[in-house]
Amino acid sequence: MLVAADKFKGSLTAVEVAERVTAGLRRVVPDLAVEALPVADGGDGTVAAAVAAGFARREVRVAGPLGEPVTAAFALREGTAVVEMAEASGLQRLPEGVFAPLRASTHGSGELLRAALDAGARTIVLGVGGSATTDGGAGMLTALGARFLDADGDPVAPGGGGLADLAVADLSALDPRLTGVDLILASDVDNPLTGPKGAPAVYGPQKGASPQDVATLDAALAHYAKVLEETVGPRAAESAVAPGAGAAGGIGYGALIVGARFRPGIEVMLDVLGFAPALARADLVITGEGSLDEQTLHGKAPAGVAAAARAAGKDVVAVCGRLALPPEALGRAGIRRAYPLTDQEPDITRCITEAGPILERVAERIAQDYLT
Repeated sequence: MLVAADKFKGSLTAVEVAERVTAGLRRVVPDLAVEALPVADGGDGTVAAAVAAGFARREVRVAGPLGEPVTAAFALREGTAVVEMAEASGLQRLPEGVFAPLRASTHGSGELLRAALDAGARTIVLGVGGSATTDGGAGMLTALGARFLDADGDPVAPGGGGLADLAVADLSALDPRLTGVDLILASDVDNPLTGPKGAPAVYGPQKGASPQDVATLDAALAHYAKVLEETVGPRAAESAVAPGAGAAGGIGYGALIVGARFRPGIEVMLDVLGFAPALARADLVITGEGSLDEQTLHGKAPAGVAAAARAAGKDVVAVCGRLALPPEALGRAGIRRAYPLTDQEPDITRCITEAGPILERVAERIAQDYLT
C-alpha cells in the first residue's frame, strides 16, 4: 500500500494526510504494510514533501515579499536542492489581510537560490506557486546579481509596478554558478508572461490586484521583457511566451532567462521523491488533495500520481475534502474511486476543522472496500 497524497489546504499537510490515512487503514488491517510518500506539485508544501522523503531541511534568513526578513527553508540531498519560492515570496509571508500586488518582490526567492548554490547544489528544482508577487522574477534576478535601472541610473522600485520605470537591464554580474547547474522550473501552470492568459490577468486578482493594477502590471511586464530583449536578444521575447513564463507572477520568466528548463511540477517532484521504486512495491495507491475538481486534472499532484500508477498497471483511489468531478472524469484520470470527507460528514465546516479524524474514518472505509 502506497499513500502518495498532497495536502488538504487549510486543514492537513501532506505528511498529516499520510499519517491519518495510515492510521485508518491499520484500524481495519492492523499489520498492513503502508509506505507513505507525501507529494507536492511545486507549490506550497514542496519542501516539506522533500524533507519527508529524506532530504535535509536547510533554513536561511531572506527577504520576504515586502523586504522584511523571514526564515525560509529549502531541501537538499546529494547535490539536488528543492527550492520553494513560496517559502520566501508566498502569500503566507504577507501580514494577514494585506496584499501588495504592485510592490511584492521575489528577491527572497533569489536569496534562496543563492543559498542552494552555496550549499553545493548541482541540480536545483525551483517549485513555484502560491506567490504574493507579480514582478516577472526581477527581484529574484536582482538577488542573483542582475541590476534593473531607471533612466537616471538608479535601481527601479521593487515589485512589478516598478518595472514601468525600467530603462536598463544589466545581467553582466549574474552569479556565474548559474551556468553550471541544472535549474528546473517546476510548475503546474503553463501560462505566458503577459496578455489575456498571462500572469497579471489570470493570477493578479488572487493577489489583490484591481483591474487597474492588472493593466499596470501587464504593461510593466511587457516593457520589462522588451528591455531584456535589448540585453539578451530574441531569447527574451521567446521566453515571455514560453510555457511556464507566467508561473507565480512571472518568476518563471526570470528563471527561463537564466537558463531554466520547464517541466510539469508533479512530474519533477515524483522523480525527485523516488516515486517509481515506491510504486513498484505497491499493490494499491491512495492519492488525493483537499478539493478534487477540474483544476486537479490539469497538472495537480493527484492527476500526476494517478497517471504514473496507471502506466505501471496499479490501482488508484483518492481521498479528498470535497469532490467536484464525476466518476467518468475520475476514470479518465486513472482514479478508480474517490472518497470525500463529505461522505462521512456533510457539514463542510466540520470537514475543515476536524479533517484528521474524519479522514481516518474514510481510510477505514477504503480498507473495508479493498483489503478485506
